[in-house]
Amino acid sequence: MTPVTVFAGRKVALFGLGGSGLATARALKAGGADVAAWDDSETSREKAAAEGIAVVDLASADWSGFAAFVLSPGVPLTHPEPHWTVGKAKAAGVAIIGDVELFFRERAKIAPSAPVVCITGTNGKSTTTALIAHVLKQAGRDVQMGGNIGTAVLALEPPATNRIHVIECSSYQIDLAPSLAPTVGIQMNLTPDHLDRHGSLENYAAIKERLVSAADIAVVGVDDEPSRQMALRRAAGGRPLVEISGEQPLDRGVFAETVAHDGRSETRIVAAQDGERRVVASLAGIGSLRGTHNAQNAAAAFATCAALGLSDAEIAAGFRSYPGLAHRMEELGRIGRVVFINDSKATNADSTEKALTSFRDIFWILGGKAKEGGIESLRRYFPNIAKAYLIGAASDLFAATFDVEGSVTYERSLTLDKALAAATRDALAKPGEGEIAVLLSPACASFDQFPNFEVRGDTFRRLVAELPGFVAFGGGK
Repeated sequence: MTPVTVFAGRKVALFGLGGSGLATARALKAGGADVAAWDDSETSREKAAAEGIAVVDLASADWSGFAAFVLSPGVPLTHPEPHWTVGKAKAAGVAIIGDVELFFRERAKIAPSAPVVCITGTNGKSTTTALIAHVLKQAGRDVQMGGNIGTAVLALEPPATNRIHVIECSSYQIDLAPSLAPTVGIQMNLTPDHLDRHGSLENYAAIKERLVSAADIAVVGVDDEPSRQMALRRAAGGRPLVEISGEQPLDRGVFAETVAHDGRSETRIVAAQDGERRVVASLAGIGSLRGTHNAQNAAAAFATCAALGLSDAEIAAGFRSYPGLAHRMEELGRIGRVVFINDSKATNADSTEKALTSFRDIFWILGGKAKEGGIESLRRYFPNIAKAYLIGAASDLFAATFDVEGSVTYERSLTLDKALAAATRDALAKPGEGEIAVLLSPACASFDQFPNFEVRGDTFRRLVAELPGFVAFGGGK
């Protein structure tokens, strides 16, 4: 835990007692603050009270006595309309902040030079966060990883000059962190998402840009226009910048290139500076880093770890041992030449695009609660689809997309178990040689049939493990 001592002896209001909210309340209490916490869930309130955290109905509280108001990042700050607690705080002139802000205020107090890496972006930030943390740990560094991935930021060990924090930051967290100032700030990419919470793409982009604007060193992806403009603005300010790309060569920065080698394609990470280019790592044979999107993730990880003093050899070794993240292009195992991929985290078309570029002859399981635009943007990848299997509420919408000019053969499976059975049957029956994929990459939220993408992915993993002849990677059944 990181005790938050910056509010010692002062009253702090807190709304939201889920995982990160409860961790925040604990950290504030441990640091000597007088915490008044509330949540709409009676179960959450009871859990907090059992730990000795003061549960106070903020609707009737005297807000004039609060030094700050800590809002859970999942609670609306501005759109579609501010939460009622936001109005209370503003009326009383109380600063509205989040757990990441508390972390950076504490860092400024106890260890201002402690190295902190913060990662944001619409897609890829979790894999990049985990990859950076893994490489640093493999190189013998003291690493704490958390934030929007896994462990709440204030549940991590405190900042220290000999400890590196690697923190994934959502746009919601950045919006509540005016003191955010990482050693290395990474902006991966930006596509329309969470617009219901930010009002417009411009607002969403501006919030993301805060992270790299305040960083000592900015690492910015330039494969999309909004992020490219962020890089240009950073460069115009004359502050340290490393551009990264998974799709194009760069004169300065770190990029991925794919070359033919011994009859196979190989993705390499290249560092370019002052007209010179050197290959710093190869991703060949690393299943957890397959695909163009992971090439950009690896480029970001290389740029960051190099900035923190690691050698090319240390970084390349870390890449080779990276196990990957659950539900993100997770290679489960195979039956013969059929490999099974759990990409349940792909809850929008942009995320699924990464999977569709990584394989040929795909038996694609998709569907759920559709996002705006559906899968229309994926048409150029339809030639990679051997057959599609539709599940959930989006079945009719996606069937209509596939029916245009008969672009994709599909089957209405409705449920995940039926889709997997059909896809496995068809994949095993396909003649020929070479690897083919049964891919769960839904391009949809899970909420029509599953509580979240993790449960959806766990269900898929369990069903795959029960298939006759399945061998998990690593040798298990």
